[in-house]
Amino acid sequence: MIQEFKDFIAKGNVMDMAVGIIIGAAFTAIVSSLVGDLINPIIGLFLGGIDFSEWFYTLDGSSHATLAAAEEAGAPVFAIGRFVMAIINFLIIAFVVFMLVKMVNRVKDAADKADAAPVEEAPAGPSELDILMEIRDALKR
Repeated sequence: MIQEFKDFIAKGNVMDMAVGIIIGAAFTAIVSSLVGDLINPIIGLFLGGIDFSEWFYTLDGSSHATLAAAEEAGAPVFAIGRFVMAIINFLIIAFVVFMLVKMVNRVKDAADKADAAPVEEAPAGPSELDILMEIRDALKR
């Protein structure tokens, strides 16, 4: 059973998947920073200074200055801003993955066309046998 597990781990698909997950986690951190640090302030500017990360409602009716203060007080919080940020993150990640898949498919199609292209044959000339027969006939003369 241990040998089967080693064989399973050693397969290329498992290693490729592990690398993909690690890169995906790093990419998620980049996108989260992009949305939180760049996109949300721009959206907030157009919406009159609303900071999505601080957009929340307390469900018990209490009033708190910030989301962190509400969470620290133990108030039940409906954090709309976090949800909006998650949606924006998802859309950005989905778009980037779409573009990557589109690029990979384009490269694969180009490689398939190159493989499927007909190989031009060299112009037909005399065969080796024809040349040898000409040499034989020339030597007979």
